[in-house]
Amino acid sequence: MILKVSSIYTSYGLSQVLFGVSLEVDKGEVVSLLGRNGVGKTTTLRSIMGLTPPRSGSIQWKGEEIAGKPSYKIARLGIGFVPEDRRIFSDLTVWENLDVAIKSSRKNGNPWSMERVFELFPALKPIQNRRGGFLSGGEQQMLTIARTLMGNPELLLLDEPSEGLAPIVVQQVGEQIMKLRQEGITILLCEQNARFSVDLSDRVYILEKGEVRYQGTAAEFLKDEKAYKTYLAL
Repeated sequence: MILKVSSIYTSYGLSQVLFGVSLEVDKGEVVSLLGRNGVGKTTTLRSIMGLTPPRSGSIQWKGEEIAGKPSYKIARLGIGFVPEDRRIFSDLTVWENLDVAIKSSRKNGNPWSMERVFELFPALKPIQNRRGGFLSGGEQQMLTIARTLMGNPELLLLDEPSEGLAPIVVQQVGEQIMKLRQEGITILLCEQNARFSVDLSDRVYILEKGEVRYQGTAAEFLKDEKAYKTYLAL
């Protein structure tokens, strides 16, 4: 495995959010972290990325302890974070948003470039001179993922990539996530939309009240109607 999270407890001030969360991600996998709103999914990703460091527990990246490291050092190790609120630079063009994120790769092979991200997200190429603030929600989501790819991550942490998008755009984003998997990128996908994410995933974890309450393969989860009704159905 390349990522191992062991019994992390994370708080925002006096408010405890995670209570001993543990999960593992193997190289080349797409793993879904599911759950209703407010159960700790985003906090789990932020803990891994060092944005909200856990108070206790362990986070290992390729066997190296990264819990408590600054976010920029974690990013340099090969982990990219795509936040739910996208955080594109609204005053910069699509091209400029991508250009500021370029980072050389320490790996041999085919590093991400403008040409490669435009191949993955062809809708961005004709609008590369448009400012980020004038993009649709779907275009902003594509740009956010593309910008993260310019840092040549080995693991992508995707936080609610389907949130607020039209169904046809959600389908397009799903297709692009599958292409990323084919490129060899490992993905930890945080979602409320189980139907969107499970079809893309190898394995599934479900959070409830800051704890992992279910884990299994995507195939096992699809057959487990009780788990869906208990932890995800509204």
